[in-house]
Amino acid sequence: MNNLGGASLSGAGFYAPERELKNAYFDQLLGEDVSTWLEENVEIFARRWCTKDQSTADLCYHAAQDAMKDAGRQPEDLDLIIVATDTPEYVSPSTAAVLQDRLGALSAGTFDVNTACAGFVTALDIAAKYIISDPQYQHVLVIGAYAMSKYLNIEDKKTVTLFADGAGAVVLSASKEQNYVPGELITMGQYADWMGIYSGGSHIPVTKEALAKHQHQLQFVKKFPKELNPKMWSQMIKDLCKKMAVEIEDIDHFFLTQININAIRETLDILGQPEEKATTIMHDYGYTGSACIPMAFAIAKKSGKVKSGQLCVFVGSGGGLAFASAALKT
Repeated sequence: MNNLGGASLSGAGFYAPERELKNAYFDQLLGEDVSTWLEENVEIFARRWCTKDQSTADLCYHAAQDAMKDAGRQPEDLDLIIVATDTPEYVSPSTAAVLQDRLGALSAGTFDVNTACAGFVTALDIAAKYIISDPQYQHVLVIGAYAMSKYLNIEDKKTVTLFADGAGAVVLSASKEQNYVPGELITMGQYADWMGIYSGGSHIPVTKEALAKHQHQLQFVKKFPKELNPKMWSQMIKDLCKKMAVEIEDIDHFFLTQININAIRETLDILGQPEEKATTIMHDYGYTGSACIPMAFAIAKKSGKVKSGQLCVFVGSGGGLAFASAALKT
């Protein structure tokens, strides 16, 4: 075991592309009023998209720089870089390897994690366990990144209006305190074919037929039960509280996957907690998948909403279906 005992947050950062698209853009693109539904039902008013020349590694780079500055660390301090994304720079090699070179983090090992929108919390869990179990890992950079605009069918109003781009990052460091508490990973693989990007891998290579069916782009194949996320999130949070031997009221902040504002509110209602405990960013940034939780955390930390010594709970969910939970004392 690491003789320092635990893992703690030492810095957080985020980045969103400068290109902002407001709802009126999609009214014109699709030739119908989608603004009203977006604003009344999911409370998305704007989102950021990459420019033609930007990609996932660019988002990661800027978020990493922001997080390392907050942590007071240089690239040479990093022992490991984990990038959580399902919109990678390439199918192979890893986005983390590309980022390692750009940062000049010559001593850092690298790998990517893909559990869709549960990716950041999954990667955070992996990073903490590396630090706790092996003393050679003192500082680990964890990034959730999303460039889903590159995979959208601009004629599909179910997806093109919701999804956006961004990256959030944290630096996790070895510590004498046990400030990180692992939760659990849950997968419901029976939903794997319900939403995803289905060509580009070995099962469905990119062919003319796949392109004609838009299988290289994000597809909602079936509608998920709307009660699924609130039910799973609230139960995972209750389970995490039991593990920590704390009451739900002791949690200062909830950071939840942000594809649906109503799912977040319903979860807090189930838990009997006020909405103010959940930082939501989809209003200005759209749905940023594996980036939304670290982006929300970094924004809350920068604004002073998250203060030192507070207990934060993270619960992510995404295609697969994959769920991940964890807690961190700041």
